[in-house]
Amino acid sequence: MSKLSDHLKVTRNGARADVVLARPDVRNAFDGRLIAALRDSFNSLNSDPTVRVIVLSGEGKIFCAGADVNWMRASIELSTDENRHEALRMARMLSSISSARCPVIVRAHGAALGGGAGLVCASDITVASDDCVFAFSEVKLGILPSVISPHAVARIGAAQARRYFLTGERFGAEDALRIGMVHEVCQIDQLDSRIDQLVEEILGGAPEAVQEAKILIREVSGLPSPDSLAEYTADRIAARRASQEGQSGLSSFLERKPAPWVEKPAAENSAENSAENSADEDSA
Repeated sequence: MSKLSDHLKVTRNGARADVVLARPDVRNAFDGRLIAALRDSFNSLNSDPTVRVIVLSGEGKIFCAGADVNWMRASIELSTDENRHEALRMARMLSSISSARCPVIVRAHGAALGGGAGLVCASDITVASDDCVFAFSEVKLGILPSVISPHAVARIGAAQARRYFLTGERFGAEDALRIGMVHEVCQIDQLDSRIDQLVEEILGGAPEAVQEAKILIREVSGLPSPDSLAEYTADRIAARRASQEGQSGLSSFLERKPAPWVEKPAAENSAENSAENSADEDSA
């Protein structure tokens, strides 16, 4: 086993490489070090001709819960240019997965939220546990699923993105299967055996043919290279994070308060008005 950082584990078993998110204490959430470690690991594996399939998974109860809270807190203090730099790092990490020379299989369990959903969509094949929850939840925070969008729209199509990007709602594994985000759903105790079977199928194909098939799919489907969209998507998310709405949304999330655009229940408003009226009477 090798460890690129405290955040990531990489193991080899013949032609198979396993890349494991190793931050279970924070639900395998992204920060700058995990993003760098993922990109470095995929670039390294991509340059090794003996690697023919990569399995991406996460330690603990959840595959990946998106962005680390402390990393998000730090982003509030960043300038637009600094946010753009961070977004480009994320975009290029996802591109290193999507454009990997050999097939990438994601083992999704527990939850794949925000950037975790991006990892799912950047892969070639995803097998999910039946209890796994998914979301493109960025709009709930006043930001955008920008750098993951080339991968997500390619995976689920614009029609489904128009629902799930705009609502930010959570949805289950069966819905993810229905919209094409995952390829198979099974009970969690069957995940590893099913992935082992898929690995065996891939290794039963001719190595060069499998690699050429990946290129063929992109070319005939007319998909743009994720690298070509990195600058555009980084600009969009940087501007959104630096906006007043984005700043207030992230701050509200970090402070565990309702976002300013979320209407309070009528009963709560009534209670506040009564309190204000009482205060006015007392001051009078």
